[in-house]
Amino acid sequence: METVLQVQNVSKVIKGKTLVDNISFSVNQGEVFGFLGPNGAGKTTTIRMLVGLISPSSGEIKIGGYNITTEFKDAMRQVGCIVENPELYSYLTGYQNLIQFGRMLGTVDERRIEEVVKMVHLDERINEKVKNYSLGMKQRLGIAQALLGAPKLLILDEPTNGLDPAGIRELREFIHSLVKEQNISVFISSHLLSEIQMICDRVGIIHKGKIVRVSSVEELVNTAAEQVEWNVSPIEKAKRLLNTFDELKELTLIDDKIICRMPLTLIKYATKKLVSEGVDINSVRPLTVTLEDLFMQMTGGDLHA
Repeated sequence: METVLQVQNVSKVIKGKTLVDNISFSVNQGEVFGFLGPNGAGKTTTIRMLVGLISPSSGEIKIGGYNITTEFKDAMRQVGCIVENPELYSYLTGYQNLIQFGRMLGTVDERRIEEVVKMVHLDERINEKVKNYSLGMKQRLGIAQALLGAPKLLILDEPTNGLDPAGIRELREFIHSLVKEQNISVFISSHLLSEIQMICDRVGIIHKGKIVRVSSVEELVNTAAEQVEWNVSPIEKAKRLLNTFDELKELTLIDDKIICRMPLTLIKYATKKLVSEGVDINSVRPLTVTLEDLFMQMTGGDLHA
């Protein structure tokens, strides 16, 4: 599988402050990659580096195989992006907007404009003035603009901001169809974890400038489903005994209880072992953990992005 975006050991230091600290991740062809993190985590700084607005202090970024430092123009031709709300001329029609943006690129003809209009499903409204568009339609027109240069990678920064539930669902379905039909890669920065679960194939979570996890959404969901709380005594002895199970992962102590990840089928055998070793078990229960809960655990309790 082709790697469309490769971020390797990238850092950004401004005025002596490290905003992004040695991060690495990749985005493959034809996948939707979610980028999550609280305020000040380094998301915006990372995106600004990806689209060439600022340069990394160290490390390497490649897009479509091109290094953005040494092959900047070639790398930027592989990218289309919308940072926050798309910049559009409201007094022009959707089609006239695309003509203007196509002229800026210099390599876009009317045939390509017609192609992207069909991609974003604006065929019936493209000749209306943008001021009459809904927010969802403006978002799709912005994506059409970003697709004019036939990029390999589409970067969307908080694309669901301001959209109502119907608009969010429409955007989600559109992104899925775009990836399926065009085999394009999509990089999405968002704080709506429920949406990330439904949109993305994989996610990268950034906190205080560091990547704390990169995994598939399926792995995250499984992680949330396997958490177990143990209220036991003595707790240190129980912790030592539980750690003898190979299937157990990520054991932590929270509020005098043990929280760990383990297959739920293992609870019965672990309970028997603890009791046989003289550990008192007050309670043991699987936890209902949402992706939001998991995110808070990874980022020190800060859910806001």
